[in-house]
Amino acid sequence: MIVLTSLVVTLVVGCVGSLSSQDSFPKLGIPIDCNVGKDCFIMHYVDREPTPEAVDFGCGRQTYDEHKGTDFAISDLKAVQEGVSVLAAAEGTVLRVRDGVPDELIDSVEERQTVAERECGNGIVIDHGKGWETQYCHLRNGSVTVKPGMKIDKGTVLGMVGSSGLASFPHVHLTVRHQQTVIDPFGGVANTSGCDMDQKNSLWDESLTYTPTGLIRAGFAATPPTQTELWSGKYKDTQLPKNIPALLFWVHAYGVLQEDVEKWQLTSPTGEIVLNLENILDKSYRSWVGYSGTRKIMSGIWQGKYELWRGNKLIFEIKRDVTVL
Repeated sequence: MIVLTSLVVTLVVGCVGSLSSQDSFPKLGIPIDCNVGKDCFIMHYVDREPTPEAVDFGCGRQTYDEHKGTDFAISDLKAVQEGVSVLAAAEGTVLRVRDGVPDELIDSVEERQTVAERECGNGIVIDHGKGWETQYCHLRNGSVTVKPGMKIDKGTVLGMVGSSGLASFPHVHLTVRHQQTVIDPFGGVANTSGCDMDQKNSLWDESLTYTPTGLIRAGFAATPPTQTELWSGKYKDTQLPKNIPALLFWVHAYGVLQEDVEKWQLTSPTGEIVLNLENILDKSYRSWVGYSGTRKIMSGIWQGKYELWRGNKLIFEIKRDVTVL
């Protein structure tokens, strides 16, 4: 039996301010062409706590100190290559554009230094009038389709989701500002600090379910997967050779919490349950990888099953099959 957990940490800075109702802003569209909760997800929210103790609008920890925006993520760089559009959240005029920054996955202090002063990567700033702006970061290199001065409509394609700048996973980071003050779109004009908010003042034009914990991907591998490898799109095989050193069922998730209970099960081609493991997480992770497996491998179809529990509530479960030849 083999089990591993790990953590990826990203770094962006920002602040949270407040507004009066007369400065209200037209409803925002989702800035990414996907179905949130199905083929994309919200990885990070705006930090609503002025102290170093970061908190998101739902009183969860799916943010970090001074995070300025909302991160809409996709599963991996394979999805980046296929192309997922970044969309204008509202009509306006393009103010500033940057393109030409390579797509990389930043996972060390040394690599962060290589993107100093261009942490947004390939990005766009749009003026919406009355002091309102939106900023879009980490677009795919060479994909930006707009230029300064262009008038654009809500839903205009601005480019493609990427991982340029200070990004450890593929996503588009959306920052909303009014008079240069960062606004949490989930809080809207009633943008005081704190959490557990009524979303009646939300700036979104559709209801977005608060999902602080969820599945990114799951699958099988012959060697222990790392976060960077999974974000890169590795380990999507549905067939593996019998001579591999181990058969590992892995799960990549976000927002797991200390004392969450994970349940692993691995069933052999004969129907025998060769692994039935229950484990309590000793830490909370914004981005997390776990795996479990066996070195006793036979040909046929194997099935992995994983459940994540919080108290007596099932947060999510996943089953995956792999064929060993």
